[in-house]
Amino acid sequence: MSKERIYLFDTTLRDGQQTPGIDFSVEDKIEIAKLLDGFGIDYVEGGYPGANPTDTAFFAQNRTADARFVAFGMTKRAGVSASNDPGLAALLQAKSDAVCFVAKSWDYHVRVALGCTNEENLDSIGASVEAAIAAGKEALVDCEHFFDGFKANPDYALACARTALDAGARWVVLCDTNGGTQPAEVREIVGKVIASGVPGARLGIHAHDDTGQAVANSLAAIEAGARQVQGTLNGIGERCGNANLITLIPTLMLKPLYAERFSTGIPQQGLAGISRLSRAFDELLNRAPEAQAPYVGGSAFATKAGIHASALIKEPATYEHVPPETVGNRRKVMVSDQGGKANFIAELKRRGIDVPRNDQRLDALIAVVKEREAEGYAYEGADASFELLARKMLHTVPEFFNVTSFRCMIERRFDANGNIKTVSEAIVKVVVDGEERMSVAEGHGPVNALDLALRKDLGKFQHEIGDLELADYKVRILNGGTEAITRVLIESHDSTGARWWTVGVSDNIIEASFQALMDSIVYKLMKNREMAGLVAAE
Repeated sequence: MSKERIYLFDTTLRDGQQTPGIDFSVEDKIEIAKLLDGFGIDYVEGGYPGANPTDTAFFAQNRTADARFVAFGMTKRAGVSASNDPGLAALLQAKSDAVCFVAKSWDYHVRVALGCTNEENLDSIGASVEAAIAAGKEALVDCEHFFDGFKANPDYALACARTALDAGARWVVLCDTNGGTQPAEVREIVGKVIASGVPGARLGIHAHDDTGQAVANSLAAIEAGARQVQGTLNGIGERCGNANLITLIPTLMLKPLYAERFSTGIPQQGLAGISRLSRAFDELLNRAPEAQAPYVGGSAFATKAGIHASALIKEPATYEHVPPETVGNRRKVMVSDQGGKANFIAELKRRGIDVPRNDQRLDALIAVVKEREAEGYAYEGADASFELLARKMLHTVPEFFNVTSFRCMIERRFDANGNIKTVSEAIVKVVVDGEERMSVAEGHGPVNALDLALRKDLGKFQHEIGDLELADYKVRILNGGTEAITRVLIESHDSTGARWWTVGVSDNIIEASFQALMDSIVYKLMKNREMAGLVAAE
């Protein structure tokens, strides 16, 4: 039995750019478009040429790609012919394979937002589609507010969809613009649209996530007959975001309910690149990946409870709905005060550390972890610090350097212009190969100054940490009062793309930060030697 094709439409570069705090440059758009095209997305919507300089410049680029690039914009204005509408002209002149017109399909919006008659709006839809086709473009029509419009006036909403179809639109996309429609409603309304004469093979769904159901609504539309699904990378978008393609695609390809009926343009082996795609996009946005993101998050296949870990080691399917490697992720058995031996053995083995179950060093490690977690450490979120602790107890971590002392000073003073200025300075003394070195640095706060001073001169190891960067710094107060215990978590990364987390705990925030900073550097040096060993072995 042949499978029906589901077409994937990405609107990260257009709808996703409406996310607060996100503003893509032309270079960003080019890079993201390459990621999407390389992954196998069918349609990449690049933005609104003519509306702003960035989108106009993006569509002026020459490109060779398998994906169809889509320009987005309004239908022609009422009372103006298609040939005399400058906005429509900008769309047709853009270097794109297709044009996606946004069209009002709720008569309330036609009256209030457009200020024209229902008939004039239908004329704008039909004339715009015909103009795009005449220009050699594939035409799509996003029926804005379709579901709200259908519930208010189904005859007019359907008239908008049929007008687009009759004019030759390849896709009529039903938009849940306000994001408030429920899956059962989506399923019912899409079914009625198809029953009215609009084929499902020409229907798409564009869902927003205002009730947290954009993915569910998209799947409901597919179940009802729609064959194009729109969304964004990691679900970004205005307000609460759009349907998350990073969640939708594996669901369509791995879950039998969909996989047995449908196919996408992405080969099965290509799906293993979806975690990398998600993380590469977060990296471009300069934000930390969402740990609990379905399929691709660092915690998506993480197990903490000891009884779960024991079963998982025997048979992964007991606690995994899909094999993690199918989406490029990995199993993670977490170590904590809730974990038993199975958790520790599995996590150590994953890191290349084999310790027999009856080894007294394993019992000692478990005891130390549980004791430290009672003090406030959180090794489940600090994988690098856990590995360092384990290797130190097994005596397999070299002493690269030794910090003999450090000091931080904060001075609040008036500058030459009479303005108050706060200066942070740190002094660190380290011993490398028996030679003591002292480094001094000023920073934006005492922790930054300490970090700069610590990494300023590590002698023969200095060149190894040149690509080390701190990506995130989190502080949590574990109890109240000015004498509170503080936990610091630091995320670091380097030029290899590796990311790791380290932890420090103390009643002094500077000391807690220093512990985490030290672990980060030592872990980096240790991993450098492991990588060098692998390269030499190869």
